Amino acid sequence: MTAAIGAPMTFGATLRGIARQAWPVLISQWASISFGVLDTAMTGHSSPDDLAAMALSASIYITVFVGLMGVVHALIPILAQQFGAGNNAEVGKSWGQGVWLALGLSVVGAALMLFPDMWLFMSGDVAPGVRDRIASYLQALVLALPAALVFRTIYALGTAVSRPKLVMAINLSIIGFKALFNWLFIYGKLGLPAMGAAGAGLATAVVSWMSLGLGLWVITHDRYYRRFQLRIGKPDWKALKELLRLGIPMGGSYLVEVSAFTFMALLVAREGTFVTGGHQIMSNLAALCYMMPMALGVATAALTAQAIGAGNYAHAHRTGMAGLALGLIGALLTAAVLLIGRPLILAAYTDDGAVAAVATTLLAVLPLFHLFDSMQCINSYLLRAYKIAVVPLILQTVALAGVGLVGGWWFGFGPGKGGIDGLRELLVPGSPQGAGSMWLMAMFGLALSAALLHIWYRRILRTVGR
Repeated sequence: MTAAIGAPMTFGATLRGIARQAWPVLISQWASISFGVLDTAMTGHSSPDDLAAMALSASIYITVFVGLMGVVHALIPILAQQFGAGNNAEVGKSWGQGVWLALGLSVVGAALMLFPDMWLFMSGDVAPGVRDRIASYLQALVLALPAALVFRTIYALGTAVSRPKLVMAINLSIIGFKALFNWLFIYGKLGLPAMGAAGAGLATAVVSWMSLGLGLWVITHDRYYRRFQLRIGKPDWKALKELLRLGIPMGGSYLVEVSAFTFMALLVAREGTFVTGGHQIMSNLAALCYMMPMALGVATAALTAQAIGAGNYAHAHRTGMAGLALGLIGALLTAAVLLIGRPLILAAYTDDGAVAAVATTLLAVLPLFHLFDSMQCINSYLLRAYKIAVVPLILQTVALAGVGLVGGWWFGFGPGKGGIDGLRELLVPGSPQGAGSMWLMAMFGLALSAALLHIWYRRILRTVGR
């Protein structure tokens, strides 16, 4: 009996089933994103230049990594549908092809990261010291990329077969090592040179390879995974073509989502080091909050895909609705925490008064931003469960890139500069003109994306069996 066929059939039981699979994914994602939190907080206590360099270079890395990760994550619906249909041998074969895909994508990513100047042309006059730190940070992260992408195949496997605790355990076990290596490399402890932002990148590289080693050891020794006959084998171009057919538009959607943050960081750098630092804190918090709907989306999509593979379309629909309900509840709870805990959150990130002042103004829009982000995230994952990726890419490009990013540039830095200052002062009072306008338009883009994706999801439900 597969997981999908044996799944509970009432709505309440479906909610509980999603929650059981989502909480390890959430903790795993929080553990993973804690790397960025540690980097931001520890470089923030090093120097404003290190924080600015980390903000810009981390944005570049995240853009590259998340776009490529999205391609690798095509494994999740593919493996989940195979698992739901009981095709265990196909699960093992597809995972191996995913490893080949991840290795090939790491070469592409490295080429994009070794030339930071092609990213920084939008940032205006970046101080030479900051620019040098950016190059060093990205060079260190090139070493991390192959391990990080191959590790995502292990993440995809565990998620697809309802074993998300594997990656959770690994990520939790690595946090302490990340903090230790950051302390050693950033500040130059135990006789090592103080490397600042570059030290954070080197620490990430070290722990990425540690995580991959642990993950490979577990899936090759755990009895549960033996049923899949996991093997890498030779590249199978037919299987790789299927992965790319779904993965490229999925990666494109991931890229559209994250590129808004990247280009925002690059444009906001024009407003100076303190605004860049404040924006980085806001961006990091938004990413941290995003882990909740992402975990729910991943869990909901995996269980929905299992039900589709088993031919149980009624349960697939029920699972989707349950995931959306949980996402809305979680977003409201997160918004409440952000409103109540703002002073403590800022104190944890920086002790620089100018940076904190900028971050304080931007955080006013974060609760509503997160609500829309949650809804568009879960709807996009539900569409991926049905192997629908091209239309979501188009819709998200229009909403997030067109309305959010281009609109933010237009009113914050472009010909329409100042055009929404009245609205900005109402919703993001006291915020820098450029940064405030970009965050405001990004929020509107997310709202539009959530609406369009949900409309398309409802359309898909009408075309498949119930």
